[in-house]
Amino acid sequence: MSLSMKPATPCTFPTTTRPAKHVSVRCCTLTQTAVRPLKMSLDTHQQAVKSWENLLDPLDYDPMASLFTSRAVKLGNKWKEYLGVKNWEGLLDPLDENLRGEILRYGSFVEAAYRSFNFDSSSSSYGSCRYPKSTLLARSGLHQTGYRLTRHLRATSGIRLPRWVEMAPNWVATKSSWIGYVAVCQDKEEIARLGRRDVVIALRGTATGLEWLENFRATLTPVPNADTEPTHHDDGDGDDSEPMVETGFLSLYTSGTDEVPSLQEMVREEISRLLQTYGDQPLSLTITGHSLGAALATLTAYDIKTTFKRAPMVTVMSFGGPRVGNRSFRCQLEKQGTKVLRIVNSDDLITKVPGFVLEEEDADVPKDQNVYVAGLPSWIQKRVEDTQWVYAEVGRELKLRSRSCPYLKNINVATCHDLKTYLHLVNYS
Repeated sequence: MSLSMKPATPCTFPTTTRPAKHVSVRCCTLTQTAVRPLKMSLDTHQQAVKSWENLLDPLDYDPMASLFTSRAVKLGNKWKEYLGVKNWEGLLDPLDENLRGEILRYGSFVEAAYRSFNFDSSSSSYGSCRYPKSTLLARSGLHQTGYRLTRHLRATSGIRLPRWVEMAPNWVATKSSWIGYVAVCQDKEEIARLGRRDVVIALRGTATGLEWLENFRATLTPVPNADTEPTHHDDGDGDDSEPMVETGFLSLYTSGTDEVPSLQEMVREEISRLLQTYGDQPLSLTITGHSLGAALATLTAYDIKTTFKRAPMVTVMSFGGPRVGNRSFRCQLEKQGTKVLRIVNSDDLITKVPGFVLEEEDADVPKDQNVYVAGLPSWIQKRVEDTQWVYAEVGRELKLRSRSCPYLKNINVATCHDLKTYLHLVNYS
């Protein structure tokens, strides 16, 4: 769910009136079109492009450069600690150097998903992956990772549109689009360094018009076929609730068409195959995503642990993710043993939506107990909860702040949410 001024296509600037030439500028899924007179000198055009580049791009360098070589530390028997088996106690403040390297490494897999997506809405292949599995990582800037792609993943919107929409532009009518991939560590040296064989699921943020519409379907809805007991909140009103998540996120995860299976079906099928192949080895499932991809990563982790009773360790590393579900959903994640590390920029508005949180974020307060906000009558809070807009934060939080970093060129709503900003803040925090 990344910020955008218009549908996610590269920005174009006219250079001359005839013939038409364009220069494309893109930063993750943030796009904005410059409106200029048709007649522009080359110098004026170059100044305009430079101005937009400075606005949209928070960094002067590529944060993916050398991520796989700068911190190649052997994790050995401590790999589970870096994946949260002890909830990252003692590793977040100050940020442990080995954990920092792992966060950057997984973040680069998400950046590769962005770079591989076809944002050109004028193309007949809009919404697809630009590269085949065999070369995706290398062509998106990740070389010698030791990982091999095993599956492309697509997400489909469940929103029903009128037939006339089929005549609309691609960014409006595209119902199903490529959203990420599954990759497996195959290199023996990298497996030895990591201490296990690692499976990565990497998911990009919002790109299409229907994905944006799904983002705004922010009321909570029950998770279907949740193999869980209702969670009792001992807060005096005897409320029992079931796991619930944001309607739009669940739609993108579970919807499919006759031609394209749902993201849920693709994930279940691939994880089942991988567990049959590597289940007798030390194995980890690490699901990472940015923005919308972070929300879907949390749903994916929940679904894997619910579906596969003997699943290995499942960890979510999310960047700039919105809220996903209610307290019962959080409690079920914890009971499953799913570990979630949320990397959050406190200046990023997306991490503060959707809905409300009526709980005290305090270690001394039981996580299954409701805490009333001072000065707010209990009957009002009860009415708010009944609206199905009350969310709960999940997992542990690594809090960053872009305004405290002197190296960022620009600080605005867009750049605060940019994945490049997150990787930079992790690198220099």
